[in-house]
Amino acid sequence: MVRIIDEMLLIMKERFSEQFKIINENFSRVFSELFGGGQANLSLSDPDNVLESGIEIEAQPPGKKLQNLTLLSGGERAFTAIALLFSILNVRPTPFCILDEIEAALDDVNVYRFAEYLKQYSQNTQFIVVTHRRGTMESANILYGVTMQEKGVSKLLTLNIDEVSK
Repeated sequence: MVRIIDEMLLIMKERFSEQFKIINENFSRVFSELFGGGQANLSLSDPDNVLESGIEIEAQPPGKKLQNLTLLSGGERAFTAIALLFSILNVRPTPFCILDEIEAALDDVNVYRFAEYLKQYSQNTQFIVVTHRRGTMESANILYGVTMQEKGVSKLLTLNIDEVSK
């Protein structure tokens, strides 16, 4: 029994290490694409114990020094997290993903960058994005909205952008 557990732990460590390396490579590339430069890196806080280690995120947006995620501004942290999400989706694409105001902390320029990047991924993954940001809505194929014209009565509105443009 102990031998089986040891074998499983070894396999888990190997698979985690392999996937972590691939995600880190993707993270570096996606970060640079989203930010228009810079670099980012993932590292394990305890490399000798990969299954219980924490993960450190270091990022260097263009024109700034390399620093831990906690030292970045709110918008930079949000954009770095978005880069990490897309890095993971590169490795393990999902057929369906819901994002709830993921870009709320971004400035307008980065909202448009996010929206364009999201469009690239929509070929393999269907996204539902809850947002109030104009740039994200402008890149959507279909918009759904909820309005309350009468007190206590909600109404769903749908706008198919592809049909409108025809």
